[in-house]
Amino acid sequence: MTVELTNPNAADAVPRTARSKRRTATDFAAEGEPFVWALGGALAIGILMIVGFLFLVVWNGIVTFFPKPIAVVTAVNGDVFAGEPVRSEPFRPTVEALAALAPPLRAQIAAADGLASRTLYRVGNYDLYGEDFRWIADHDARRVEYPAGLVLVERLEWGPFIGRVKAVATGGGAARPAAELGAAAIDAAHAQARARWGRIHRIERGDIGAVNHALDKERLKLRKVELAAGIDSADYRTAAGRFAEREAALKQDYDRLAAEAAALRAADAKDTITFADIGDKEKTIALSAVVRMYAANDLGLAAKLGVYLSRWWEFLADEPREANTEGGVFPAIFGTFVMTLLLVIVVTPFGVITALYLREYAKQGRLVSIARISVNNLAGVPSIVYGVFGLGFFAYIVGGTIDQWFYAERLPSPTFGSGGLLWSSLTLALLTVPVVIVATEEALAAVPRSMREGSLACGASKWQTIRYVVLPRAMPGIMTGIILAMARGAGEVAPLMLVGVVKLAPELPIDGIFPYIHLERSFMHLGFHIYDVGFQSRNSEAGKPMVFVTTMLLIALIAVMNASAIVVRNRLKRRFMGSQF
Repeated sequence: MTVELTNPNAADAVPRTARSKRRTATDFAAEGEPFVWALGGALAIGILMIVGFLFLVVWNGIVTFFPKPIAVVTAVNGDVFAGEPVRSEPFRPTVEALAALAPPLRAQIAAADGLASRTLYRVGNYDLYGEDFRWIADHDARRVEYPAGLVLVERLEWGPFIGRVKAVATGGGAARPAAELGAAAIDAAHAQARARWGRIHRIERGDIGAVNHALDKERLKLRKVELAAGIDSADYRTAAGRFAEREAALKQDYDRLAAEAAALRAADAKDTITFADIGDKEKTIALSAVVRMYAANDLGLAAKLGVYLSRWWEFLADEPREANTEGGVFPAIFGTFVMTLLLVIVVTPFGVITALYLREYAKQGRLVSIARISVNNLAGVPSIVYGVFGLGFFAYIVGGTIDQWFYAERLPSPTFGSGGLLWSSLTLALLTVPVVIVATEEALAAVPRSMREGSLACGASKWQTIRYVVLPRAMPGIMTGIILAMARGAGEVAPLMLVGVVKLAPELPIDGIFPYIHLERSFMHLGFHIYDVGFQSRNSEAGKPMVFVTTMLLIALIAVMNASAIVVRNRLKRRFMGSQF
């Protein structure tokens, strides 16, 4: 008996293959492939743009503080200058410039489609030249050398100086040539001068500042008694007597600290250093005014890394100088972090409570729909509008009322009646609260209804069900909304320009003076610092490196804060993953 094995699909095999070969463009479009490819391509392009942007920022930020060599350029016309090469680029010379060139150079430029090359040098010495940078065409440079002994000097004022150390005077004595003293002796004298400058800075900014604060506090107490009881009252005379005693004691402390600072400054003025540029123009400054100096062309790899790391430490730990184009950004880091933390503290309860009411308690109807539409529309309002609202409502109305009720003795100088850290945080909380509301509502809706019903069936009240069942399982989604709010709030600049951020804040919002947290103070912000350095400095080229490195720092700060919140969210997910389904 023969059994014939047959394939039930054999009859359809050929027709199906034929049909697959006869697919038309209409069938291809109907199945959605063009849209899939288009969306995938758009996603790939977006990812590449983001990665490219991050690479540009990170690369320029990382190399900003690495020391560069110093070139001595001798021009064709005989001019000689020294500077750090910054970048080179092609350019198109003018007709007059081309006519002045030798025929071989003209032919070379013509062969390059009329383009020549030029290099930008950071020459420094602004107090001598009146410029920080200088362009020179490569064909105009007769010789470019990198001689030993040239130093780059970072100063407290006037930017960097490029030249040679000529002489040093210490203790008020005669200036001695640098070659006679030696590098070790100069470094020791410089370290001593910088330590003395640090002591002067601590006395004037710290100790004397604390005395002035205490004296101002006593004056305000007397003013408060005057407003309450009148200048002719017995209470005022008693308060005036106490104020006189306290003022005398504080005046003694002030005179003692001022005398110590004056003595240190007199000693500081005796230590000077004289530099000479490449053209032998001399510049004498206080030795303590030199932040850092190094022989750029003589550094080995280890020495270069030492300069690189010291610049990073200065950037992260010190205050800005030179119109924010040099120095550090610690006040901006501190202000950004504290403002973002206050933003999260304010926006979280308001956003979560609002979403809880809309989702769990409010009767669904037209009014609730209008509220949801309003919340969604708030997310599209330009941020500068929030800044205007924050200035008008929080600073002028709320802050002005607080000043009249609690700080009348300080008027007409406002305390809370102007921009400050508190009003900035509240303004950005209003800006980001729609994000938290929408994310929280979605997270609450994702909790299965069966869990609510099971909890209620076991005798729990509605609030107990929300607190112990719904909220814990919705917390990962709520954390997502908080992360998004944090990321947007930390990067906003436009509203802050109206309600508290400043170019330079001499006092931090948190310090050692009672009540230690001063929410009424203005503050610095990394985002505004980027805007100020990039678009408000006298020289955009001088500020460009600081723009890149500050941008990288802001991205890193936001990433660290978001990563911390993501870690918390993931732990909550793991905790309730087994009971969500």
